[in-house]
Order: sequence, then structure tokens, then C-alpha cells
Amino acid sequence: MLVFWAVVGVLTAAAAGLILFRAAGAAAQAQAADPAPDLYRRQLSEIDDLAERGLMGDAERKAAHAEAARRLLAATDAPVQAWTADPRARRAVLLAVVAGPALALGVYLTLGSPGLADQPFAARLDGWRNSDLASLTAPEIAAVLRQATAARPNEAEGFRLLGLAEGASQNPVAAVSALRRAAALAPQRPDIWQMLGEAEVYEAQGKVDADAQAAFTRLLALDPKSPTARYFLAEAKADAGRTAEATADLQALLADLPAEDADRRAAVQGAIAKIEGKAAPVATDPQQLAMIQGMVAGLAAKLETNPDDAEGWVKLVRAYAVLGDTAKRDAAYASARARYAGRPQVAQQLDEAARAEPMR
Repeated sequence: MLVFWAVVGVLTAAAAGLILFRAAGAAAQAQAADPAPDLYRRQLSEIDDLAERGLMGDAERKAAHAEAARRLLAATDAPVQAWTADPRARRAVLLAVVAGPALALGVYLTLGSPGLADQPFAARLDGWRNSDLASLTAPEIAAVLRQATAARPNEAEGFRLLGLAEGASQNPVAAVSALRRAAALAPQRPDIWQMLGEAEVYEAQGKVDADAQAAFTRLLALDPKSPTARYFLAEAKADAGRTAEATADLQALLADLPAEDADRRAAVQGAIAKIEGKAAPVATDPQQLAMIQGMVAGLAAKLETNPDDAEGWVKLVRAYAVLGDTAKRDAAYASARARYAGRPQVAQQLDEAARAEPMR
């Protein structure tokens, strides 16, 4: 690492020296500061050349010629000021050039780790490949699987697993790409089409777009009873304004779901209630609750990075209130209230969000 800093210092000094050398050369020349007269003379010549080549009409030529001539006369009549260089300014530039790298090196030696060995990605990847998968993070697993699928590009299962890992790494675009490859290699596997459709919905931020509809349509052709395909295709119809068809499809799906499948029944009932403009029942299943808490945590992290989001603060306060987490609700409410004290409309929305009833 010290070698790197030495090279950076040498290159910086060389660049600074070149700049100062050329500046000194310019200062030694007695030259007028304003090059405008020469510029406008060339412009007049170019206008005539364009007109002779037929690229400019006579009226345009006359107008452009008059304007350039006017500017030439104004520049010619302006007083000539010789350009001079201030030696003190050059010394300040030289001092800044030397002080910058020196300060950066000093900070690095104080806070950094000069003795830390290099960690090239290839070496880390080899280490991940030889490690227990349970000890790796999702991005590390995804990196291993990317290398594996590159070596075996015709195995659908590898791309399916890569799609899972990319999704767990919060990389929906890469997850969709991997799952599309898996679906192309194994077009008769309903599980891959289901994963692809769900990944595309996630990538579209909850919207069942045309790509997701195509995946779920293919899934429905392979598995006509698929609850997932039927649910999301009904959601797409509702988004398109075909509410009667969507409601009928969801009610048919609800009739086919067994009584013990409480989670899916609650989701379908909620979708029907949403279409009908009614309050949807709140799901309290532990798995769904964990998913909701993860989404709320993600929103909180996003607001830490980008706090200037009034709508996001209102959502966060309401989410904490619904979850019954009064401590976090009060903390988020106080922070947002202070931030938007001068915006009465936002303050009112925050007040209403803080009063939201917790789910039961």
C-alpha cells in the first residue's frame, strides 16, 4: 500500500510540475489577454466559406456576418490589457499540490492499515468456494454461484440457485436475469417460472408488469391450479381496471384453497377487500410479521441515508404504530416532527400516523 501512495505522490508532483511549467511559459510571453478579435475574424471567414459551399442561405449569411462584425468591432475597440502572472499565486498552487498528498498520506498512516496485505477478489473467491456455505453471506454465495454457472452454463439448477442468492443479496435485477436463464434452460419447470414471476414483481416494486404476467401465464399453463399464478394474474387485472374479472378470479381461488392454508386465504381475502374498497384483514402470522418487520427496517435504513423524504417518515411512523413498537414510533415521530416543523400538512399526517391502531 505504501508503494501505491508513493506512486500517487510522484504522479501528482509530475502533473503539478507540468501545469506550473506551462503556466510559467505563458507568463513569459507578452500576449494580449483577449483573443476575441482573432476568433471573430475566423468566424467571418467561416461564414463566407459556408455560404460559398451552399450550406447557408444568403439571408442567414448576412445576419451572421453582421453579428460577427459587430462583435469584432466591439472587441477591437476594447482597451488592451496585458496578461500578467502573480508569483504569489504560483507559490500557493505549489504549496497546495505538496500539502494535499502529504495530508492524505498522514491521515492514512494514522487511521489506515498500511501493513494489511492485499485481498484480491480472486483469492477471496477461492476461499469462499472452499468454505462452508452456511458461513457465507448471500453476496458471497452469489459470487461463488456466478463463477459456477459460468463454468456450467447449461445447468438450470445452478441459475435457479443463483437467482435465490441474488435475491437474498437485494439485487433483484441480477436475480431476474439468472432466473430467466434458468427458465430458458428448463422451460417445463413450474417452480422456476414461479420464482421468476415473483422476482419480477419484486423488481417492479410490487407491480405485476408485463414480464411478470408472462411468467405467471406460463406457470398457469404448466400448473392450472397454481395459487401464485392465479393470485398475481388477478392482481394484474385489478391494476388494469378489470375489477369484476379480478374479483371473480380471486373468489374462485379462495374457494379452491383449503381451510388450513390460512396465510394464502388471508392474502386473497385482503386482495378482494382492497378491490371492494374495504379494510383488509391484518395478517399476524409469524412469518408474515417477520417479513413486514424486515420491510419496515429497510425503510428506516433508507431514511437514515436519505432523510429528506416526508412521505417515507409518515409511512415509518404509521408502520411502527401498527406493529405496536411505541418506542421506535415515538423516536421516529419526534425526529420527523422536528424536521418538518415548518410544514403543517406533513405534521398533521405524522400526527395521524402516530395514532394508528396497532394490529391484533
